[in-house]
Amino acid sequence: MIHWRDCEQPTVHRLRVTLDPAWPRCRAGLRARYGRAVQSYYEELWERLGEQLEPPRRARREALLLGEVRAGDRALDLGCGAGEFTATLARAGARAVGVEVARAALRRARAAHPELDFRLAPIDGPLPLADNAFELVWASEVIEHVADTARWLSEVRRVLAPGGRLLLSTPSHGRLGVALWGLERYSEPLGDHLHLYTRRSLRRVLGELGFGELHVRTIEGPPLLRHTLLARAVR
Repeated sequence: MIHWRDCEQPTVHRLRVTLDPAWPRCRAGLRARYGRAVQSYYEELWERLGEQLEPPRRARREALLLGEVRAGDRALDLGCGAGEFTATLARAGARAVGVEVARAALRRARAAHPELDFRLAPIDGPLPLADNAFELVWASEVIEHVADTARWLSEVRRVLAPGGRLLLSTPSHGRLGVALWGLERYSEPLGDHLHLYTRRSLRRVLGELGFGELHVRTIEGPPLLRHTLLARAVR
C-alpha cells in the first residue's frame, strides 16, 4: 500500500510517497490528503506566479478547441486556470463554464472575464455541476494530476450529455525518447504527475470508464518524439 505524508523538502505539493502495509483506509486517506495539498500548492503558485502562468502551447490548443466546439454548445473547461481557454470557448459561441481548484486562479479568471461563469471544485471531489450539463468538456493537462482517475472520469462522464464529447490532453510517455533513454529521465518521483500515460493506456482507461468512439493521438513535436497525447471520446 501507499500513502502520502508531509515532506519537509521543497517538493511539488510537499508530499512524498512511502510504503506502509499497516496503514488503514489508504484510498480514502490518499484522496483527502492529496486533495488538500494540491489546493494549497496551486493557491501558492497562482499567488506568486499568476502573471507568468499561461496554458502550455496555448495557440496550438486553441486551434484544437476551435476545431471541436460548436456554436451553442454548453462547454466545460476543467482545470481552467485564469480562464484563457474558457474565453476561447465563449468566443466560439459556446456557453462556457470554467472549473478550477485554486481560488487565486479563479480571482484572475473572474477579473479578466467577468462575463463568464467560473466555479471552485476540489481536484478529486464531485463537480458542482448538474448531470448531462455539457456537450463538450475540455481538460488540458489535468488527468495526470488526479489521485483517483476512475472517480474523476466518472464525474466527467456524469456532467456530459449523452453524445457529449470529451477532449483532453496529457503528457505522452510512449514516445521514442522514453523508450531510448528510460522513464526516469522523463518523470520526477517527487513531482505532481501521479499517472503517466501512453496512447494504449489512455485509450484503455477511457474505455473502461464507459467512453466510446475513442481516438487518441500524439501532437506537438516531430514524429516519434511528440510529447503530448490528445484524446477525443464520446459519452
